[in-house]
Order: sequence, then structure tokens, then C-alpha cells
Amino acid sequence: MVVVDGFAGRDIGVLGLARSGRAAGAALRAGGARAIGWDDSAKVRTAVEGEIPLVAPDRPEWDRVAALVLSPGIPHSFPKPHPLVERARAAGVEIIGDLELLGRAQPLARYVGITGTNGKSTTTALIGHILRAAGITAEIGGNLGTPALALAPLGRGGVYVLEASSYQLELLSSLVFDVAVLLNITPDHLDRHGGMAGYIAAKQRIFDRQGAEATAVIGIDDPICAAICARMQAAGRQRTVPISVKEPAPGGVYVDRGWLVDALDDRPERVLDLAAAERLPGTHNWQNAVAAYAAARRIGVSAAPAAAAIRSFPGLAHRQELVDTIDGVRYINDSKATNADASEKALICYDAIYWIAGGLAKAGGIAPLAPYFGRLRHAFLIGNATEEFAATLDGKVPYTRCGELAAAVAAAAERARGDGVPGAVVLLSPACASFDQFSDFEARGDRFRDLVAALHSAAAGSR
Repeated sequence: MVVVDGFAGRDIGVLGLARSGRAAGAALRAGGARAIGWDDSAKVRTAVEGEIPLVAPDRPEWDRVAALVLSPGIPHSFPKPHPLVERARAAGVEIIGDLELLGRAQPLARYVGITGTNGKSTTTALIGHILRAAGITAEIGGNLGTPALALAPLGRGGVYVLEASSYQLELLSSLVFDVAVLLNITPDHLDRHGGMAGYIAAKQRIFDRQGAEATAVIGIDDPICAAICARMQAAGRQRTVPISVKEPAPGGVYVDRGWLVDALDDRPERVLDLAAAERLPGTHNWQNAVAAYAAARRIGVSAAPAAAAIRSFPGLAHRQELVDTIDGVRYINDSKATNADASEKALICYDAIYWIAGGLAKAGGIAPLAPYFGRLRHAFLIGNATEEFAATLDGKVPYTRCGELAAAVAAAAERARGDGVPGAVVLLSPACASFDQFSDFEARGDRFRDLVAALHSAAAGSR
């Protein structure tokens, strides 16, 4: 845990007491601050009772706080600020986030920040994997997994690799990223940013305060980020490194016919056949790979060990995670795919898919996936979306109503084995939220892993 000692002896408020808020409270208390907290969820308040003093937003104790630490999920501008945020702002109280607190508490460390609409988590994990493989002390977290203030203190020589959401970036005021990565921007969270312009502005904050020694790594395969990259290259405030999976990127890193090409020194060199990175299938993962490679190179990792670490990357849980191969059939856990856009990235990677889909459907359902229906051998439908998805698939893809995940896995395994199609995959990529049957997508993916493990044991016992 990082100790935040900049508020010793002062009253500090923490609003939002999920993982990052609880970590912030602990870090502040360890540094001598008197932390008080609140969460609008009664369930969360019960869970943290006794851990941090709970004070309702309308109580006078909040008038004494020196700063308000805001969890990323708490609105502070759009669609309407939380009442406690309005109260703090009116009183001139500093509103701050956990990444900013980390930067203040660990000023001698180096920082790599990763943002974008898609791919942040995989890129963050991959950068951390490359740095550690190269012998660099690195901590990995932020919006991904471990809260920033629950990471280990590093000091000089250490590198924090932090996934940064647009919400977290809006709460930064002094932290400077030595390497800042912007992967892509497509419409998302527009209600929280007052529209697309606000969302773009929030993402660009990852480059704030960078100077000549810092690096901006920017994907240029979408028009918004391409324009940002061009403006920053023209301004010349920091080194700007373009990345692409579609076209050459002079001075950057790009993909050419499946090869990762390093052009950082203006002499393009093929350094990695991306087919060798088995846990990074598809062009969306290629973007993650070139971004991670560029970031690691700018931190100081040389080309060969960076490429070797990309090959050895084990993948990220619940994101096209290869769970097992049984009797020639691969079982892929893509439980993180909670909408059609996310599932599309998996469907495009495989040719003979036994697809497990369903849960709580998002707007639009799976109709946008129609161009990939030809890759589906059979669909196995679960959860509340069953009838909606059945109607979309009717007459186009054979399907079975399975109800629950256990029945779907069993049915998919039996059919995939029986068909004997080369390259068959049983793919859990639900295109739905999980909350009808599971607490979250992790619980859904963990259940899939357990079911596949049982299949493995049964297959081994029958040999």
C-alpha cells in the first residue's frame, strides 16, 4: 500500500467507498489524515462499517475537510454533480482522485498511463508484463484491477503502469505521465461528459503537463485520434509516437502484413510476427501490442526483449482467454464482452464458432453482428436475452435455448466434439451484461472456467 502523508493531521473526505475509495481511505489514514467517508449505496456502507467513519453528506463535519477524494464513478459535472461535490466546490475544497494522490505520494517513480475507449486493460497488462520481463520493477493497476493506492510503493527506478479512465483523468492536477498512451476514441460515457467534445477533452488530459522528455503514444486508426496526433506532432511539446495496424506510421510503430514494425528510429524494422503472440488474436489486439511495444521502448526496453515478452504474454482474464483445449476444441472465455461491439472483436478471430451468448441485452442486441453469422456453427443461448437473440438468429444460425451456462457449455462441447470441425472453438462471448444470473462478468467467466475444468477431467477419465 502507498502511504499518502501530504494531509497528515487534516480532515479528508472520501466519496465512494468501493475498491478505490477504500484504498484511498486506508492510504490517507496510514499517512496521518483523519478520513471520513460516504457512499450512496447502503450495501457498501454496511460492508465498510468500522473501516472508515461514515458521515452523511448533509452533516456539518464535511465543512471541515481539506480535500474531497472522489471515486471515479461519482459524477462531478454531468449529468449533475453529486450534492457533496457541489458543497465542496462551493467551499473551495480541492476535489481530487486516487491517481493524483499516488503521483503526489510517489514523486520519484515513473508513470505510464493508458487510456482509450477500447483495449485499455489488455494494453496496461501487456506493458507491465514487458517491463517486468525486462527486469524493471513495475506495479500495474488503476482502473484495471488493483486500485492505484493499493499498489506497492516504488520510489526512484520503479514504474507505475496505470489504466486511466476518462473520469480519473478529469481529476488530475499535477501528475505527469512519462509515457501516455491514447489507443482510440469512439462514443462512450457521453452522459458523463456532456457530449462527445467533453469526452474527447477528458481523454486528451492524459497528455497534460508533458514536456520534452515525455512521450505521447497515439493510435491513428480512428479519425479523432489521428487529428489529435497530427496537432501534437505539429506543436512539438513532447515526443509523439503514432501507432497503427492499418498503415505505415513514420516515427512510430505499426503492423505490416501481420508483422510488428519498429520505426521509432526512422529505420523501419520488422521485429515480431504477431501470429506468434497466440494470446493476442485479432487486429484489435495488434493495436494493443504495438502500443505496448512503443511504450516499453520509450521507457527503455530494447527491441528484442520487448518482442519476446509480447510472445510470452499469458493474456488477460475474461478477454478472449484460452481456458483449455480438449479433444481439439478450444474453449475461449470472453466474458468481458458485455455488448455486441465487444463480441465482434472475438467473432472476427475464429472460423468455426460454437457461440455461447446471452444475459441482460444491451440496446441493439446482436443484430450488428449479422456479418459474422457465417462463422457460427451453432449458438447456445442463456439468460434473459434468449428470446430476443433467438428472433435475431432465426433462419440464419441454428441455435439452442439452454437457459443457464452449465447447460450451454455441456451442449456446445458435445456438438463441437461430434461435428469434428477443424479449428472449432467454444466461445463464451455473451454480448450481454451478466446481472441476470451472475454478480458480474468475472463471476460469469470464473463459472465458465470451472465448467471447462470439469469437462477436462471427464475427458481425461474416459481415455
